[in-house]
Amino acid sequence: MNAIDLLKADHEKVKAILTQLSESTERAVKKRTELLDKLEMEITIHTQLEEQILYPAFKEAGSKEQDEMYYEAKEEHRTVDSLVLPDLKGTDPSSPEFAGRAKVLKELLEHHIEEEETEMFPQAKKLLGKAKLDELGGQMLEMKASLKKNLSASKLAA
Repeated sequence: MNAIDLLKADHEKVKAILTQLSESTERAVKKRTELLDKLEMEITIHTQLEEQILYPAFKEAGSKEQDEMYYEAKEEHRTVDSLVLPDLKGTDPSSPEFAGRAKVLKELLEHHIEEEETEMFPQAKKLLGKAKLDELGGQMLEMKASLKKNLSASKLAA
């Protein structure tokens, strides 16, 4: 599978979870908690795929413009992974604060996804070509299966 198609499919999954989360009510504590766990797993895996496989290939194939895009995308990941998501996870799902934080997370991720899909991915297609993207997609599928297994096992152990 092509790396970009795989990442876009992940984006659709994340957007669907975010929509469900933002439409949930303060009474839906169990649902919010489950959606948040699911979202965290998807984002964790997706970030690894991008940062370990696509982004380095994109940066290496590009020039200064791609370097800037690379660092901006990594910074957006850091903002979500280190600040917004942990804050949301530490917020009572039955509180109005949870809804506000979930909305901010949704907006950040939608912005990030849009930038990747309209700017980075089209450039990656040109710079890397079909054969390289297919090769990266294969690496991503392997890594995704491994990460899912490891994350599921660590959730069960916790």
